[in-house]
Amino acid sequence: MGFQLQQESRRKFLKQVAAGAATVSAAGIIPSRAFSANKTLTVGMNIPMTGDLAPWGLPGFYGCEIIANNINAWGGVTIGGETYDLSIATYDHAYETDKAVQGMKKLVLEDDAKMVMMLGGATVAAVLPWATRRKVLTTTLLPSDITPDSEYLIATCESHPLYNVTGVEYLAREFPDAKTAVIVTNNDVEYGLQSTATYQAAFEVAGIEVVDTNLHGFDVTDFAPIVSSVLAKNPDIFCMATSFYVTPIMEQLYHQGFTGKIISCTLDYYHEIIQKTSVDFVNGTIFQFPDFDDPALLESGISFPDPAGFDAAFRKDHPNDWSAVAWEYPVILLNWLENAKAAGSVESEAVIAHMTNNKQEFVFGGGDWWGSQLWGLDNVLIGRWPVVVVTDGKARIQEYGDLAGWLEKNKDVLTKHMKNLGLRTI
Repeated sequence: MGFQLQQESRRKFLKQVAAGAATVSAAGIIPSRAFSANKTLTVGMNIPMTGDLAPWGLPGFYGCEIIANNINAWGGVTIGGETYDLSIATYDHAYETDKAVQGMKKLVLEDDAKMVMMLGGATVAAVLPWATRRKVLTTTLLPSDITPDSEYLIATCESHPLYNVTGVEYLAREFPDAKTAVIVTNNDVEYGLQSTATYQAAFEVAGIEVVDTNLHGFDVTDFAPIVSSVLAKNPDIFCMATSFYVTPIMEQLYHQGFTGKIISCTLDYYHEIIQKTSVDFVNGTIFQFPDFDDPALLESGISFPDPAGFDAAFRKDHPNDWSAVAWEYPVILLNWLENAKAAGSVESEAVIAHMTNNKQEFVFGGGDWWGSQLWGLDNVLIGRWPVVVVTDGKARIQEYGDLAGWLEKNKDVLTKHMKNLGLRTI
């Protein structure tokens, strides 16, 4: 199939998903498969749905439910001459590695899941040997999980923490007088250290000096001493990297009177932060994850069906649960379905071969396979990434950063900082 024909098929599929959203919205019901003659196609989610990391798992399930309901309302999805209703099977591993292995086996062997979405980190490392032997297409939001041998592991949405460089580029350009930064984040390998290395590299490239870095454990209950210790360095910029503790850190910055620039990977539940601080204080915070009612998502090049309708449907049923992953797992699901349709098969070998041997459209535009330069395999899909700033109390996209361009010029700087923190690179 030629690329142009693939694109036409893809646009038709996404329009059908969006039309399904309108059907569900107008009817006010969730379609039932009770009278459907379609077969059932099951996709698995082996994610944390309880525990500390539930906000990076459960909202993704809610988002995938919306996509599945929309597709089923339209009549299902046709792949390889068969029409399927889409079913989402879940397993809550609560970010425990032994449970993650149990969950992978249940989803594949009992639920017949044709692909399995995961958050990433230690849980992916635990399931990878079994999943690779079984040739189970598995997805992660942490591309650092990828190894030279992880043929069936892909990252088609989030390229954490690589995209954080785009926020630093924006900050340096818009606020050229900000020349010093501090970093405070958790000291785990999967999130905190990976993100710290990336911010350190981005600050170096931008000519911003990092004057202090505090990598704390998970036993911290009072962030006042940590925040006060780094603010004693009088930084222009406070960076939270990818912190599990954004809300209490922001509260301390507010109470200790910080007036510089704040940058972070995520700012989940920022409305709660505003309630605990103020609109004026949170305004201007730079991060990387938009709300999906953002008008900038209506621009050309965005590959998500009816983002505002999706945002409204999510917040209607789950008004307090929106997080960074609310749209990310749906993006992964849609990409997998598009490639299964193009490959004419739901089997992992056929789908992943089509994915990696063909150009992919990234959700925010662009799309390049990357990863061998750091982790040994080009199974990470990178593209434009949004730079988001809180404006009048609302997250709003300011621009789409060129991640591929930054990596092409500065990969060696990134590798240096990752090695300095003992992180795995090839």
